Amino acid sequence: MRRTTALRTALSALLLVGAWAGAGLPSASAADPSTADSHTATDTRQASAGLLAALRKDLGLTEAQAKARLSSEKAATALQPRAQRAAGASYGGSWFDASTGRLTVAVTSEERAASVRATGATVRLVTHTARSLDAAKAKIDRLRAPAGVSSWHVDPEANKVVVNVVSSARHDNDVRAFVERAEAAGPVTVEETAEAPRTFSAGTVGGDPYYTGNVRCSIGFSVYGGFVTAGHCGQAGASVRGWDGSGIGNFQGSTFPGDDYAWVSVGNGWWTVPVVLGWGTVSDQLVRGSAVAPVGASICRSGSTSHWHCGNVLATNETVNYSQGAVYQMTKTSVCAEPGDSGGSFISGDQAQGVTSGGWGNCSSGGQTWHQPVNEILNRYGLTLHTA
Repeated sequence: MRRTTALRTALSALLLVGAWAGAGLPSASAADPSTADSHTATDTRQASAGLLAALRKDLGLTEAQAKARLSSEKAATALQPRAQRAAGASYGGSWFDASTGRLTVAVTSEERAASVRATGATVRLVTHTARSLDAAKAKIDRLRAPAGVSSWHVDPEANKVVVNVVSSARHDNDVRAFVERAEAAGPVTVEETAEAPRTFSAGTVGGDPYYTGNVRCSIGFSVYGGFVTAGHCGQAGASVRGWDGSGIGNFQGSTFPGDDYAWVSVGNGWWTVPVVLGWGTVSDQLVRGSAVAPVGASICRSGSTSHWHCGNVLATNETVNYSQGAVYQMTKTSVCAEPGDSGGSFISGDQAQGVTSGGWGNCSSGGQTWHQPVNEILNRYGLTLHTA
């Protein structure tokens, strides 16, 4: 039923048996992080020329720099859980430092710093633990935010909670009152953003989308039995059509706001493959796991409107204040997106990261985009990521 590139055509012959019989292919799920970690740590496959070209274009890297960065990010992603365990209760967060190519871990204890350094990570001594910063953010989550406040998250590098406000509303009385209450919750700093966040669903237009009602969104990642996507694209029970208008399946679960995730069953002659479309910009990308990329790592997005774009992970566990209500535990990136891209794939290397939720800006002038982490979706619905 589906259009296929050469890679997807070749895969489908193999994966039809794997998807229906549930055998013969490795899989990864949120319940088995060791599988994802092992893919990241041991995979020696070379990055495609297309992926390197995209990183050169969107991040301003040379080919050699792009190769070195991908290699360093794989190492940092694999090191991150071990370094956090070494930090113990003094853990203050971690991030990938693109300037050094290494993982930096914040700790509040000099004694623990030695243990973290022994893992190979760089160490920075800070005042606040990640647990205390998360507690401060949780207090802010309970506040009612005005429209002029776009989001808030824990920034491990700043060792504070960052509250983002729309520049034009910076001096609005409601915004100032919210900031004052946020500052009472813990260490807070305020930053400005150009626009308020919005979701990226769209009316019915061309492309390689899926449709529900008169809304077009994008497929996120294949799971056994269907695919995951954004919750604001459709409610549980809603029917879903493919790019050719034929029925795919139905939304089996959907949450928005609060969270922004959903999963759709697949049937009627459609099948799932562990592929993210490169849209001709890069070769289609195989998905081999879901190890979480650290803050600072490169990340790319595929969607049915603006296709393939790359950027960096800017923040994790950010609360985003949409007009429909707040959404929690989101990851912020510097990748652009446009209406119709909602639900699409965020991937770092060959590791699934999340599904596109919303953002601000566009792919002509730039902007920022948030994704809902894929492992949270897998855990919520008891799904297993379809991997190659």
